[in-house]
Parts: sequence; structure tokens; C-alpha cells
Amino acid sequence: MTQAATVPVLDLSTCDKEPIRTPGSIQPHGFLLTLAPDLAVLQASGNVGDWTGVAARDAVGQPLAAVIGAAAAQRIAPELAADLGPRPYYAGTITTANGHHFDVLAHEWDGVIIAEFEAVDRAEAADFRHLYPLIGDFLLKVNDATGIEALASLACQHIRSVTGFGRVLVYQFDADGHGHVTAEARDERYHSYMGQHFPASDIPAQARELYKLSRIRLIQDATYVPAPLVPALNPVTGRPNDLSFAALRSVSPVHLQYMRNMNTLASMSVSLMVKGKLWGLISCHNEGPIPIAFEKRTACEQLGQILALCIESREDAADLQFRLEVRRTMVSMLAGLTQGSDFVENLVNVFPDLLRFARASGAAIMVDGRVLTYGDTPEEDDIRALVDWLTLHDHGDVFHTDKLSAQYPPAERLTRNASGLLAMPISRIHKHYLLWFRPEWVHTIEWAGNPHAKAAATGAPTQLSPRTSFDAWRETIHGTSQPWHQGEIEMALEFRTALLGIALERAEQMAELAEELGRANKELEAFSYSVSHDLRAPLRHIVGFADLLLESAGSEDAQQRQRFLKNIKEAARLAGKLVDDLLSFSQMGRASLRPTTVDMNDLVASCLDKLALETRGRNIEWNIGTLPEAWADPTFLHLALFNLLANAVKFTGQRDPAVIRVSAEDHPHETVFHVADNGAGFNMEYVHKLFGVFQRLHRMEDFQGTGIGLANVRRIVERHNGRVWADSVQGEGATFSFALPKPDSSH
Repeated sequence: MTQAATVPVLDLSTCDKEPIRTPGSIQPHGFLLTLAPDLAVLQASGNVGDWTGVAARDAVGQPLAAVIGAAAAQRIAPELAADLGPRPYYAGTITTANGHHFDVLAHEWDGVIIAEFEAVDRAEAADFRHLYPLIGDFLLKVNDATGIEALASLACQHIRSVTGFGRVLVYQFDADGHGHVTAEARDERYHSYMGQHFPASDIPAQARELYKLSRIRLIQDATYVPAPLVPALNPVTGRPNDLSFAALRSVSPVHLQYMRNMNTLASMSVSLMVKGKLWGLISCHNEGPIPIAFEKRTACEQLGQILALCIESREDAADLQFRLEVRRTMVSMLAGLTQGSDFVENLVNVFPDLLRFARASGAAIMVDGRVLTYGDTPEEDDIRALVDWLTLHDHGDVFHTDKLSAQYPPAERLTRNASGLLAMPISRIHKHYLLWFRPEWVHTIEWAGNPHAKAAATGAPTQLSPRTSFDAWRETIHGTSQPWHQGEIEMALEFRTALLGIALERAEQMAELAEELGRANKELEAFSYSVSHDLRAPLRHIVGFADLLLESAGSEDAQQRQRFLKNIKEAARLAGKLVDDLLSFSQMGRASLRPTTVDMNDLVASCLDKLALETRGRNIEWNIGTLPEAWADPTFLHLALFNLLANAVKFTGQRDPAVIRVSAEDHPHETVFHVADNGAGFNMEYVHKLFGVFQRLHRMEDFQGTGIGLANVRRIVERHNGRVWADSVQGEGATFSFALPKPDSSH
């Protein structure tokens, strides 16, 4: 029978679901036995008779000595009785009764002892002296290597010299799982893959997971016929054997075909694990079959581990250096931002530093309706539309992408100077944004074969097979920018916090000036008693527990002191929240409205995303009706709606399930929206207090809050010339409603 006739028809549609850990067979350059603790044979590979003269079915149930000979069994019995782990352990070299020599590897896994017998030409034990010159020479040259690529190239050369493979290469996985060849050592007769990319689909996810567990894998001859286990099921588990750590484990027929298509009949892979993740592989190829003894594989595995540690060290050093440079630029910017009294003018003055900070080609600031730009940026109208989209979808403190058009379709026409975007809001209330733009990075990737082509073997019937071409295939990538470095994103978050701090300091200075000039806020006077009452309680807690903490300074009761400190921290947090909410309320009256058409369905979805952390673990039934559009300022309306939904979440805390409904009514001159829940409700006798500042209808011990949220809702709705009201049956739930006038009836 020809080799072609033995190759099965392969179904690539299921190759990512193959049972690669439980193939039920082994590679035949050795044999495998599973053993009970007393070393009785539980299973044998179907080829055991070819090596020992004892057929697999005859071997099962026999003592180990009956299969390999008494002398051989006596030689390795003490090693097999040791405390074996999941990784193959060299138990020694034996000669069976019929004169064949084998290296014996053993490990305990899946409820049995797995003993593997790899055929060797020598009768003496494995010589691990290969390990020391390989590792020693590599370590001596590590400091001379200037970068990761040089280190990888050095490792390729060393492994090739020890194993004799025709080609050894190192490739690194990118964020999408594609492999990029960064180093290579090869015989001049072999095709070079240096610099080329291999698509992620070449290594299915389950194979990557196995690479993380078992760090080395050898295929000695890709034309082998697998030797099945007899019996097929593990007698201990009743399931197919898990051969994840077995050196002789048979591999996927799809992968064997892939190797043959690549003109590779022997291969070895060594996993490179960096910080617990599969960074890449050392991949070895040979055009003909080639045996690699266990001691040489061990040397290669050790070198791979050292290379991974070196990669981690170099990457950490490069990352630290990059972050230091970014931080230096940020410090310079912050120094410039504190020079003058005009915050926006200060931002404009540091525009060049802003570009350097994010390695951007353009930057823009949107403050108080003004758009200020520097460098190569989109047009002002495009920036305004982009900020509207960012505001509506609430991307959190920082939004970043290296392909803006994939998330924001209108950016298709902005790819020249805005393929990448890093953006952050610099106000909690106003539509103030800082944006960085990166231009399109048109680049070419050279693949080892067309990754998009689905190859089919010729002949009838048509047989699906792995891709057959590994010729260089170039693909030009459009519409993306250089990716944002994680350090840039983290520094941007720090920068945002610093900006908010500067803005708060300016606000405090303005407040002090206002107080000195005697411009008292009448609305604040109206509820000054409530403010002082609410702040007095946490401040008294802080003073009281601080006194107790001082009195207990000599005490050894650490638990009591921890409780005092916890109470002080909680009281300070509440006081700070009251001040923050008061600031938010006072700012609400000064900010100008910029009404536009708002998709209420998107707005509700955005609020629910923002509430995800608070609702985690809760059983909440959300009943969201189809909502009409509204004419309003989207930023303010988002805040009002979020307050109402957050209130509903808070006051249904004792309900399982909690039921929260959002609905609407369309009237000729106004649109009415309702947020209803099945929570605690309130007494309608006090409904007139509900929307007042610092007013509560429930005890703070029962429901946490500052009493400002509903006051903000009322102020926002009334500034839109709308109205707000509420209805409730105490203990059964509440419905909060607000009406917004339509554009033609709002003036």
C-alpha cells in the first residue's frame, strides 16, 4: 500500500475540536505501557510485540517482567515505585529480553503510571553532558546579545548544533495569535522563513493550551502509522487516556499533513513561556526523519526556559524605559499647566508636549463648546461628531483603538489622519474631551503562504487538507494606526487624574474668590442647614473615633484599632461623597445646554453598561420598552437617567427578583418617560420633599446615598423646560417620571 493511500481524508472544519490530548495512540518509534501500582500491565500500545515479541493482548494483565524481561524490570522497578509527577522522568536505559535497547520515561497521570520505552542504539545510560556545554555557552553569550532577536538567533544556532535539525526558528505570537518569525538558523538548502508571519489558524486554541502544559514535543517521522492503545479505554477512569505529557503521544493527522505539505518529516517544538503566557515557540524542522534522544531534548527544553527568562527581563527593561520617557513628558506638561490661571490656555501652550506624550500626529481639546486643535487632525465638525459618539456610548475614563473605523463607521473617511484614537473626558459634568489622533499606518505583512486561501488536494474525490502553499505572500494593511502601548494608556489615566485635580483646584480658587467678593449662592443658603447636618455626622465620627484611637495607642488590641480606622475611613468617604455631589449640583446650574436629537434606547443601554458592577450578582429583570427619541443635551440627560436607574437598583436591593421597567408615552407637545421598580417605595405624604437637595425619605443605614441624585434629576429636567414627578405605594415600589418638550414646543 502506498503512503498516499494511508493518508486519511481530513475534515478541517473540526480540527479545532480534535481530541489531541486523548488520541488513543502513540508514535511508533517506541512503545507505551500503562501500569498499576504493583507494576502489572493495564494497557499496551499495539506495536509492543514488534519491539518485545509479546503481543499487546498477551501483555495486558501480566507483570512488567513478563513483557520486558526480569532483568530490565528489576532495573527500573525502583524508579517506577518513586513519587512520580506529571512530567516525564528518566527512569533509566534497559535492554529487553530480546536484545533491544530503550530509554524509559515514566510519569503518573490520569490514574495510572505511564511508562514510555523509546528505542535507542546504545545499551548504556543517557549522557546528560550535552546539557552543560549548551547551557553554559548560551549563558556566556547572553550579555553580548543586544536585543531579543539576537538572543533568539543565538538559541536557534545552539539547538541546531545539538539536534542536527535542518532549520530552527523562533517565532513570537502577536495580540491576534499570529506567529512572526524573529530568528532562524538553517542549512543553506532549506527555505528561509525569516521575517514571515504564520496565521493564528495554523495552531488551534486547544493546541496552544497544550503547548502551555507540555513544554516540548517531538515528531520523529511525519509518515508514521499510529500504534493504538490496547484496550482503548483507561481501566481506571473508563475513558480514553489523557496523554498530554506523554513524549510518544500521537499528534493530529491534520498537523501531520501540514508538515508533509511543508516538506517537513520531523519536527520539534519548545514552548517559550513569559509571565505565564505562551510568548512563542522554538520550532525545529527536518526534511527527513530524525531521532532526538531524551537527553538532547532535555537540553533544548532547558535552553528554551532560559531564553524565556531572558526575553522577560529584556521586555521588562524596555517597558520600564518607555514608561520613564512618557512620565518625563507628563511631568513637563503638568508643570506647564500650573503656570497661568486660564486652564484652557495652559493646555494649548503644552500642545507640542501633548503630541510627544502619546506619539500622536494631532491633538484636539473640546471645552465649553470650543474645539482647539494642533497638528494633523480631522475637521472641527468631524471632531464634534466624534465627541458626541464618545459621550453617548460612555467608554469610561479612557478610550483607545488602533482602528477607529471598526467601532465608529463614520471614521472610514478619516483614516488618513485618524485611524487611531486615544480619548478621555476631562470633566464629569461637561462635554470636555482631550483627544489624540494617529495617522494610518499602511504596512505590508509577508505571510508564509496566503492565510486566507482554503487549499484542497487534487484528485477525485476532492480531499480537504491543510494549506499546501508556504510561498511568501504579501498583504497590505490599511485603516489601522500604530498600536497604543499599554504604558501610554496607563499614563493617560494618570494624566487625566492630574488634570481633574488641577481643575478642582481652580474651582476651589474661584469659590474662594466668590466668597471674598460676597457673591453668596442663594440656593445654597436655602439648604445650608441640611448640608451642615449631613456633614456634621461623619465629621463627628472622624473626631470621635480618632480620640478613641489615641486613647488606645498603648493597647495591644490591634483588632479594635483596625475597627476605629475603618470607621474613620468610611466617615471620611461619606463626607467626601457629600462634597462631590454638592459640587456636581452647583455646577449643574452654570453649564450651558447643547440640545440635540438623542436616541433614548442607546442612552439606556449605556447607563446599564455603567451599572454593571453595581448589579453584578443581583437577580434583576430589566423590562426596557421601545423608546422614542428626545430633544435634549445628551450629557445631562445621561446623568439624569443614570440617577433614576441607579435609584431603582438601590431601592430594590431587598427584592429577588428585582423588576425595573423603562417605558415612554408620546404626546403631541411632549414625550414622557417612566422608570418603575418593585422596591421599597416611599410615603406619598412626603413626595414634596423627594426632589429637594439632601432630602431622604429612608434612613441612611437602610439605603446609602447623599440625597442629591434626585435634586440633580429635577434641575436637569427643569433646565430643559420639562417637569418631573413620582408616584409610589410604600413597600410595593415607585415610579419616577419626567416629561421633555418636543423641539417645536420648547420655546
